[in-house]
Amino acid sequence: MASRRKTSEKRPLVAIMLGSASDLEQVEPARSTLREFGVPCELRVLSAHRTPDHALKYAAEAESRGIEVIIAAAGGAAHLPGVVAAKTLLPVIGIPIKSKALNGLDSLLSIVQMPAGIPVATVAIDGSANAALLAVAIMAGKHPELRKKLRKYRKTLEEKVLGAKV
Repeated sequence: MASRRKTSEKRPLVAIMLGSASDLEQVEPARSTLREFGVPCELRVLSAHRTPDHALKYAAEAESRGIEVIIAAAGGAAHLPGVVAAKTLLPVIGIPIKSKALNGLDSLLSIVQMPAGIPVATVAIDGSANAALLAVAIMAGKHPELRKKLRKYRKTLEEKVLGAKV
């Protein structure tokens, strides 16, 4: 399958990679969350198994194009986040995608069991919103406007919990 690309108006700061186009629905919360924070991102379908040369090239060139964090979603064997992390110094956040065979446990274990020296931050199965929030938190150290938005977001969460009617 050819790689699909979707880029927002401004220079992307986050790259979202999917091992398969069928994972698009599961990563939509990440794209939506990044949009909510005003973080430009791009989306690419690149497989660690079916398009390895393209995936490796994309990961190797991401930093030089201004990408600051890579989010990589994959199911089953879920090698994409690890392969990407091996090819870049950028932070990589893995999203294990729920699979038919083992409900995503296979994906989770594949991503979380990286060898020492090549870390991949890993969120919950189908946890793409948290992947985006983690990306925002990582970039907040460099971008004060993101730190301010993240602080406001967390305050809103706090107020929602404290204001819940029970």
